Amino acid sequence: MAIPVCSLILNEHQRIAGDGDYHVVRFPFGGGESYDAEGMHQVQQPDGYEVTDWRTDDRSGLIWPSVGGWGVFTVMIQWEAGNYSELRDQLVRDPLGLTDNPVDTTATDHRRPSPGMQAFTKHHELFVHPDVPLAIRVSHNDSGSRDLVHAQFKLAIHT
Repeated sequence: MAIPVCSLILNEHQRIAGDGDYHVVRFPFGGGESYDAEGMHQVQQPDGYEVTDWRTDDRSGLIWPSVGGWGVFTVMIQWEAGNYSELRDQLVRDPLGLTDNPVDTTATDHRRPSPGMQAFTKHHELFVHPDVPLAIRVSHNDSGSRDLVHAQFKLAIHT
């Protein structure tokens, strides 16, 4: 049995405000290293909404699972250098409140910056459902905005 997979990659800088709030990491559609044979990350979303600009629309950060099952997530996040003492990230079900399900966060990490490059990976597993989108959100505590310089968001569903 094939395992449905969605693999997203961001290879350009994405500005994240230093406002203390979590922000959805947005990903381009198609092309490059991204892979989405099951249609889990599309411009035309399952609820009929169409994303017109992935760089400004938080819906471009959503993965809509194609089937229900055990979701295995892998995430990579790289930040630019900054004047922060804490970097945060989390996996979230329905981060934009688009369904009747409550916003549900998990795999939340708060980290101190490392002495070198700010590159972090995470792996998490949970049940996923086709009607509940998922995203990775990030935050930092710098007084100004900072850039994510690279991100990856991958989901494999074991049915």
